[in-house]
Amino acid sequence: MILSIESSCDDSAIAITEIETKRLLFHKKISQELEHSVYGGVVPELAARLHAEALPKILAECEPYFDKLKAVAVTSSPGLAVTLIEGVTLAKAVGVALDLPIIGVNHLIGHIYSLFIEKEADFPLTVLLVSGGHTQVMEVKGFNDITTVAKSMDDSFGESFDKVAKMMGLGYPGGPAIQNLAKDGDRKRYDFTVPLLRTPKFAFSYSGLKNAVRLAVEDAQQEEYKDIAASFEHIATKHLTHKLKKYFQNHPPKTFAIVGGASANLYLRTQIEEILKPYNARLLLSELHYCSDNAAMIGRVAIDMYKAKMFSSLEALNVVAKSNL
Repeated sequence: MILSIESSCDDSAIAITEIETKRLLFHKKISQELEHSVYGGVVPELAARLHAEALPKILAECEPYFDKLKAVAVTSSPGLAVTLIEGVTLAKAVGVALDLPIIGVNHLIGHIYSLFIEKEADFPLTVLLVSGGHTQVMEVKGFNDITTVAKSMDDSFGESFDKVAKMMGLGYPGGPAIQNLAKDGDRKRYDFTVPLLRTPKFAFSYSGLKNAVRLAVEDAQQEEYKDIAASFEHIATKHLTHKLKKYFQNHPPKTFAIVGGASANLYLRTQIEEILKPYNARLLLSELHYCSDNAAMIGRVAIDMYKAKMFSSLEALNVVAKSNL
């Protein structure tokens, strides 16, 4: 079995995954959403302190599996440096105490493998990763063959939802709050401009849309917030689908996947389904409870890395706050 640890942002999670069957035997996550909600976003130092409290408590519940462990896996990049350190430090301690090799996992690959928890990996596929820190499109032919073909020039898709929610005083995380508010709103009420509409460049940008929403919020009454939320969600999603449709013209998809915390957005899912219909492409989606950060996806990556003997030494395993694929 492999014990996996995730602490890249504000979720403390540990999982136990059986190597041969890929079966998830244990998975527990402690969210920090309530503690960060009062600040409208994640406070790194607070998150680190909460990880230091939560991770050892979850680890104690894993003790019955200790004698069957073959490795310890941990998210080592990308993420908040102060929170990554908490997970990596714990992984090193467990590795030394139980004499186990350590596997450092890239968090972004983890999100791709959230599609394959308790399953065989199924490549090739085109992946849209949408989260609080990343918006990017990748062509994935295998674990060691991932090419990023587009990414955000500024804010990410998920980050823009968090910031718009903060403007409206909806708390954190912003994604579910905006989605719930938008359900009763008029998506055509506010004619926000679709970012990068006139440029052929395959990239994403949310800073301009975010600023347009800010101006709308400043001039609106609270009862109009639902229309702003609906219009924002519509345009934020239309930006993605517009760029993807252009990309599909020369790169028709066969299998397409949406991963990352923001992939739980139901409006995004329905709009992606629509643009895939002309290609008769298969759409892969993570289960909703595996869209956000979790240790199960880290454990699933670690199985393939374990079989390839991709271990990290204690000295070489360090956190990397920013990294891309």
